[in-house]
Amino acid sequence: MNAYPAIEDHGLIGDLQTAALVTNDGVIDWFCAPRFDSPSIFAALLDRSKGGYFQVVPDGISYVSKQLYLPGTPILITRFLSADGVGELVDFMPIAGDHATDVHRLVRMVRVVRGQMRFRIECHPRFNYGRDAHEVEITPDGIAFRSPGFTVNVNPARRGEQLFRPEDIQRSDDGLRLIGTLSAGNVGGLVLETQPAGPPRAVSADEIVEMFQQTRDFWRGWIGRSRYKGRWREMVERAAMTLKLMTYAPTGALVAAPTAGLPEQIGGERNWDYRYTWVRDASFSVYALLGLGFTAEAQAFLNWLNDRVQHASEHSSPLQIMYRIDGSPDLDEEILDHLEGYQQSSPVRIGNAAASQFQLDIYGEALDSLHLADAHGLQLSHGAWQHVSHVIEWLCEHWDQPDDGIWETRGGRQDFTYGRVMSWVAFDRAIQLAQHRARPADLGRWTNMRDMVYRQVIQRAFHPKREAFVQHYDTEVLDASLLYMPLVGFLAPTDPMWHTTLRAMEEELVADSLLYRYDPMASPDGLRGSEGTFTMCSFWYVDALARAGRLDDARLTFEKMLTYSNHLGLYAEEIAPTGEQIGNFPQAFSHLALISAAMNLDYQLDHGAGGVVEPVLRHGMATSSA
Repeated sequence: MNAYPAIEDHGLIGDLQTAALVTNDGVIDWFCAPRFDSPSIFAALLDRSKGGYFQVVPDGISYVSKQLYLPGTPILITRFLSADGVGELVDFMPIAGDHATDVHRLVRMVRVVRGQMRFRIECHPRFNYGRDAHEVEITPDGIAFRSPGFTVNVNPARRGEQLFRPEDIQRSDDGLRLIGTLSAGNVGGLVLETQPAGPPRAVSADEIVEMFQQTRDFWRGWIGRSRYKGRWREMVERAAMTLKLMTYAPTGALVAAPTAGLPEQIGGERNWDYRYTWVRDASFSVYALLGLGFTAEAQAFLNWLNDRVQHASEHSSPLQIMYRIDGSPDLDEEILDHLEGYQQSSPVRIGNAAASQFQLDIYGEALDSLHLADAHGLQLSHGAWQHVSHVIEWLCEHWDQPDDGIWETRGGRQDFTYGRVMSWVAFDRAIQLAQHRARPADLGRWTNMRDMVYRQVIQRAFHPKREAFVQHYDTEVLDASLLYMPLVGFLAPTDPMWHTTLRAMEEELVADSLLYRYDPMASPDGLRGSEGTFTMCSFWYVDALARAGRLDDARLTFEKMLTYSNHLGLYAEEIAPTGEQIGNFPQAFSHLALISAAMNLDYQLDHGAGGVVEPVLRHGMATSSA
């Protein structure tokens, strides 16, 4: 545990309430429980010595490791190949269910498929981000780690030949270390259980195999409901399972990422906690989920969103841009200065002060998702429509003011173009919802507001010298978020103003297939350092190219983007100039955009560039029939 594995050298496992990262060398170096946003138990990803880890690895031999997901599942298989044998570590978490629980199981099944292999197992939990001390109790049936507020049991599995004997367990720096040997055909392993009901207990290998089969069958049954049969089915299904892993089943909320503190630049300070639910990210998920046929998941999130809209309506207050997964608004930010950070990239932050920012675009994204859901039969109740109407009335009074922007910069509010465009979307979709379902609304006022926003953007956001729409009204800086303008129907993809904007972006923001969000040197954002290219924007670029009729360019760009995924098909938030992944991992934004780009590009390739995209793929393109 001396060196940091690359961010992309990880796989993700989870149980729909929390998740863990596993390196391609068998190390769990990130795991929080009982929820995504709970304090960590293992966080060596952020500090090798103080964070804690759980490793299963061949001992005393030279080997090569390979990693893959069991097809159709997020069950992670790490294979160890040596001259003397081949062993496999199978990591998964049995599904926790739809009711919040403190009890979670992390299963590490070990088996040998050829020859014989000796394994070294080390478990060193560090509770509460490494801030709480703990006691270790070794019993004949397993090991208990107890801190003042949390307990973890590690239960060994045995059948026939034992992986290890209790007397082989050695204490090691408030952890444990043991050595065990298996021969071909034998199965062993361990089950880590959080907040157990009793003392450690030995489990049988048959129990582990049964948990494996139940988890496998759940995931294959779930992904089997996907209706995507396009050109990139394997990548789309992997992205869909990754999004499902990042969904908190008790509320339907989607976390932006299951990690915190991973830097956007090695050694920089852009290190944020993404274990929360952004209205923006989760609203985008409705499009992807409905497009793939996962109606129940879309409905679960919409229920969560409706609760947030109701709260804003009843308090005549703006929507908060993000919330905890249970819907609570408290995301106080603090710095864990005892942790050195990933590759010494400090500070390590938990909580997120950006929750208090004012961002106009979230109203457009929220209304776009409600509009799309309505088109699929997921209609708003009378009470929900009343709350939506109140929020739109609030927006009528507040859309024409500076905001903090989509990228949560900390350099001061501006008249950001993207925020205005998405305000237009909010009014437009609200009008369509009212008209389509004959719902009560002040249509005259809403239409006037929509048209005022449109005219303002056209008159003030298009820079005549640059021949492009710019980041905000008082700058010449370009912004990749404006790739979304034709995607939501604000501009036709054939509009000359859009073609010159796209050309300007290609000259300034595009690096091969990759896009920078903006140039922080030209548009100071209140933070030191720089960042990599933004994966979501790169997939938006694919969609923009396709809609502009440049199908060959779109397809090549998409295929290039697939080469930047990690060995398991996962994406972080950003990609560095070196090609390595940086930022929190895996990132919901990235996988949502991949799914959207794949669906839309498939459609354009099948029907010709500029074809009318059917409603399931339209993502808010305004039509009179919607």
